[in-house]
Amino acid sequence: MSEFGGIVSTLCQALKKRGYNQLTPVQKAVLAPELQQADALVSAQTGSGKTVAFGLTIATTLLDDTDHFGHAKAPVALVVAPTRELALQVKRELEWLYEMAGAIVVSCVGGMDMRTERRNLFHNPHVVVGTPGRLRDHIERGSFDTKELKAVVLDEADEMLDLGFRDDLEYILDATPKKRRTLMFSATVPRSIANLAKRYQRNAVRVTTTAEREQHLDIEYRALTVAPNDRENAIVNVLRYFEAKNALIFCSTRATVNHMTSRFNNRGFSVVALSGELSQNERTHALQAMRDGRARVCVATDVAARGIDLPNLELVIHADMPKSRESLLHRSGRTGRAGRKGVCALIVPHNSRKRTERLLSSANVEATWAKPPSAEEIMQRDRQRILEDPVFHNPMNEFEQSFVNEIIERYSSEQIAAAFVRQNFAERTAPEELIDTVPTERPRKERNNFTGGIWFSLSVGREQNAEPRWLLPMLCRAGHITKDEIGAIRIHQTETHVELTSESVEGFLKAIGPSGKVEKNVTLTRMDGPPQASKDEQKLRGRKVFKGKKEFAEKRHDTAWAKKPKSGKKVKKKNKKKLDKNKKAYQSQFAASGGNGTRNSEPGSSPLKRRKI
Repeated sequence: MSEFGGIVSTLCQALKKRGYNQLTPVQKAVLAPELQQADALVSAQTGSGKTVAFGLTIATTLLDDTDHFGHAKAPVALVVAPTRELALQVKRELEWLYEMAGAIVVSCVGGMDMRTERRNLFHNPHVVVGTPGRLRDHIERGSFDTKELKAVVLDEADEMLDLGFRDDLEYILDATPKKRRTLMFSATVPRSIANLAKRYQRNAVRVTTTAEREQHLDIEYRALTVAPNDRENAIVNVLRYFEAKNALIFCSTRATVNHMTSRFNNRGFSVVALSGELSQNERTHALQAMRDGRARVCVATDVAARGIDLPNLELVIHADMPKSRESLLHRSGRTGRAGRKGVCALIVPHNSRKRTERLLSSANVEATWAKPPSAEEIMQRDRQRILEDPVFHNPMNEFEQSFVNEIIERYSSEQIAAAFVRQNFAERTAPEELIDTVPTERPRKERNNFTGGIWFSLSVGREQNAEPRWLLPMLCRAGHITKDEIGAIRIHQTETHVELTSESVEGFLKAIGPSGKVEKNVTLTRMDGPPQASKDEQKLRGRKVFKGKKEFAEKRHDTAWAKKPKSGKKVKKKNKKKLDKNKKAYQSQFAASGGNGTRNSEPGSSPLKRRKI
């Protein structure tokens, strides 16, 4: 054991060689005495050192009381990861952690040569790291012997379920010994993970670090509101403002990844793409270009949200908003890892602000809302970076001193400084001018009821089909006023009364001229005061309001086409006259038929229909 406490000595040496001075909270938590040889369900934020954590805790299970791995008849540990990138990263982490303990670590991931993996498995490694689909293939083909497994680790278990690997995981776990030790590591623990743990773990200990419930303090979140059609320009300005060593841009689709990669390449950024349509070899080369500095920007889909660990990743940009809090946390967790600081910028179209606020609230994240950096802010930041560049303070060697003296003799100090500035700005991409169209809260207009308004009379009314929809723009156009300076419009049969604010009257009359002609057939006259209501209007204002059918009937009486109903006595008298007339007609026809019910005595004539009289 070592001074770290609970760690095998060979692993302690590897930690010191790697530069570890202290363990992270999740690494300390899994080394607790109650977790020795126990199953565990561990949740912690991304970038908290989970890979080293489960590497440390399963070492006691794999090594027993020794500090070196012996010859293995078959693999003794299995680590399952959701993506190829994460599996290969876990393999690299375990290789340096178990290097001095003599462990052999191999990977089995999709996109790699299966024959090579089969040969590696044939040589009986100690630890196998792989993705669910490829591991199941090896088990079904008999190239992966799972009978000797002592520990199984599911890394990012929630992501594997989200990606549809439940059947593969259940098949793999069912093929392992029942006495194995099972550890599940996940950033979040939804119900699906809890059910999986209940089925395949034995009395698992639930481990939750304090940091999981708090915002990741090493990540600074910024929500930048933009016009919907200005998203790419805003990303350009964000990249220019921060000048990060490595930046990761997340998009929702492969098509968007390809489009943005081409766009930023044309703008002078060194960009690589990362999406599911690329082969494993292409994806590996893209990540390696980011690590060795050949590329500074990576445009990726969510396939890269898990498992990518770029040491110099200082900036994460959400070009498309994540669909869930888990996706937000895993994307953002690519920066701010292992104590390093990072910035996470969310590009938010102004019509998606409320949805973004709900997403941040559900993820327990507080973001600073602002606009993207403007061109002026970027230029000012460039000046500051140049003036504070440490190159000014570095001592000169002999060659530099002689060459500097030669330059000073040939050029003035202003020319030298100008050349230096030009060269610096020539290497930088020009910032974009953004559209400042982010809507603000519109103040409610309060009408002042036109106290002291001036009334005018127009020579058009209902007979000329006068309507406010063409009267209003006509007055604004002729009098050089706005609709806010026009109050009530009352249309009568032959004229229309219009109210204007007292402040606008002078300019209105000046624009119309002394003739008062607004248009060809429309003239305007100033009134002495407010118009008096007509008799019809007075009658309508003083009319009693009825309910139901009575009100409708009353309205009908007011219309010109409605007829007044006849009184009951007149209707009775008219109906009686009609009945008497019909009775006399029937009696005369009956008498003409000779009383036999026919009109006449001619054969074939039809009988009379008897009527009720």
